[in-house]
Amino acid sequence: MTTYAPPSAGVSQQLSPFGQHPQRWERKRSRAVRGGHVCCGSHCAAGCEPVLIRERTGWGWIDWTIPIDGSLPEQPYQVAVFNPIATRSQRISLRWLARRPAHRIRLGNVTVRPATAVVTALTLVAAALALMHGVPLGIVLPATALAPLLVEHLPDRFDTRAGENARIVEAEAACRYLQRLAALHTGLVQAAASSDGYEVRRAVEIGHHQLFDTADLLQRHDTRSASSELIARERLMLQLAVQTRQIVTPTQGDATASQHDRFGGQSPLGPYPPGPRRRPQPSAEHTTPAPPTKEETNMPQDGSQQPTGEVYLLFAHEAYYPAAAQEINTSVVAAASLLHPRVRQPDGARIYDRLTRGRRPGEIVPLATLTHELDGGTRWPEVGDWEAVTSDLLQLIRDRECDALSLDLPDIARALVCSGPHSEIRVYDPTAGRHQAYGPAERIEVLVEVGRQLARVEAGCALWPGDGLLAPANPEGAK
Repeated sequence: MTTYAPPSAGVSQQLSPFGQHPQRWERKRSRAVRGGHVCCGSHCAAGCEPVLIRERTGWGWIDWTIPIDGSLPEQPYQVAVFNPIATRSQRISLRWLARRPAHRIRLGNVTVRPATAVVTALTLVAAALALMHGVPLGIVLPATALAPLLVEHLPDRFDTRAGENARIVEAEAACRYLQRLAALHTGLVQAAASSDGYEVRRAVEIGHHQLFDTADLLQRHDTRSASSELIARERLMLQLAVQTRQIVTPTQGDATASQHDRFGGQSPLGPYPPGPRRRPQPSAEHTTPAPPTKEETNMPQDGSQQPTGEVYLLFAHEAYYPAAAQEINTSVVAAASLLHPRVRQPDGARIYDRLTRGRRPGEIVPLATLTHELDGGTRWPEVGDWEAVTSDLLQLIRDRECDALSLDLPDIARALVCSGPHSEIRVYDPTAGRHQAYGPAERIEVLVEVGRQLARVEAGCALWPGDGLLAPANPEGAK
């Protein structure tokens, strides 16, 4: 099976504010505009804080800013995920934490809560009345000073205590990544609302665990250093979403309609090519485990399980055209395809050893990453002839002797995966009259999108590496 993926306009999966209830966004936006200052970027004073609209969910909350032009915000300002195993008392404290963000009033050089200003005014009135009725000043004065301080600072103490059971992410790249996972989890929650099956409820539980663990990871690391683990987590969420959709809408007609709604009328991967899909047969030479069947990969039993134990090789190649107006310029294969007897050996086995050594399950490794790790390519002769190996792999794909995800990557995305993990490419934009730089963050987004498409392919079963595979050159060092 060679699966073709059409070009994608972008790599971000959108999650709009109050997606199921757009009228709520309009009401909250109108109220916020009337009652607060909408930050308008460079025209605002220093230290200006944007007005936020909080969307509370069953798993946490999302804070959205209000664009000055009245459009919907493209990404969240803040994402918080609650602990999925919180106790009852902890859940109550998390509800307190998820309350609407408090607006603050500027009094000179300080800002206070509106409640603090109100309590201060009421306390002064109460103090004056108490003094008129003969209450000693030694009692009135401490109470008058203490009440506003408690109102101002106690909520922060409560927030800190409750925040121990939540993971709050504010960095732009991290919010953008959690936004995609939240969109997938929202699909799981919606499916559970229309089905009481155990598998669907279990998928929602696993999705919540994945969101919480990912938010915890993004609190401790940036997206660049944790990119491979983030890609693997998103692939698991995608598999959960695909399998849940298959459970809820089992018929072909319903599944097609659901996919049309989910992806805006365009199939994300395209159809399988004609002809039966070949599956590996057990043999003495086939030392790599056979890819699991759909039943074996059906539903993970805990949030930490990865979608597959395989590592994948992504490589760009000369474009070919399997169908009219369809260009294929990049392919993803299972690492075990490097052990195919039709691939140049022992070069393929040595590249396999280098590719799988120390990788996480489900990691997609571009060939350019191997080049970077081999001192910019100077050590490739010690490993093997990568050009001959990738040419053999491409021929295997075209002869349908192994499975692959075949991609038509746009020029910029293809240039990023053909560059090292820390490289930067610059593109001149004639309309703007300036250069646009693309670097590691954009490269990670391309790999995340490739991982997303690969997860959809492997919703039924993993990529087949081919028949009659050779033994790895260094089984102990692999993975």
